[in-house]
Amino acid sequence: ELIKWSGPPGSIVKINFDGAYNGCHYKSPSSIVSKNAEGIALLSYSKTQKGVPSAFAAEALACCKVVQIGIEMQWLEIIIEKDSLAIIKKCQSKSQDRSQVGVYIHDIHKIIDKFNNIVFKHTPRSENGLAHILATESLKKTEEFYLLKNVSGYAEKQKIANWMREPY
Repeated sequence: ELIKWSGPPGSIVKINFDGAYNGCHYKSPSSIVSKNAEGIALLSYSKTQKGVPSAFAAEALACCKVVQIGIEMQWLEIIIEKDSLAIIKKCQSKSQDRSQVGVYIHDIHKIIDKFNNIVFKHTPRSENGLAHILATESLKKTEEFYLLKNVSGYAEKQKIANWMREPY
């Protein structure tokens, strides 16, 4: 069964994110795509961080960037989706995280109080396809971008595929 991206209710912004990891060079792009209820891309972003110790840290770092961008864009109600259940659970938890990504989770918890409504939601990889493509291609091409109301060219096919499968 094909599972695909679905829009958020009302004026809530849905943000999908992913990180890719190059263990040889300890670098990782954090890639983000946000959409409104109509499925229109509000923002796409990818930036590579150096000195990232693990793939797990790459995911937590990407999540931290998501909440920072949410505040910068003044989106007060957001749903954050990721296909990594472990990262989502850590963000949902109110207890102190003592794992290798605890410092990133602590930073996320400090920021989330600034939102009126924030939900961390696990999603299947098939619904996180656009963010995944942005992350993997950004790692390959060492491309960075911050685009408003657009996505990078290599993600356009996935964006159209998502739109074509949207229910009426």
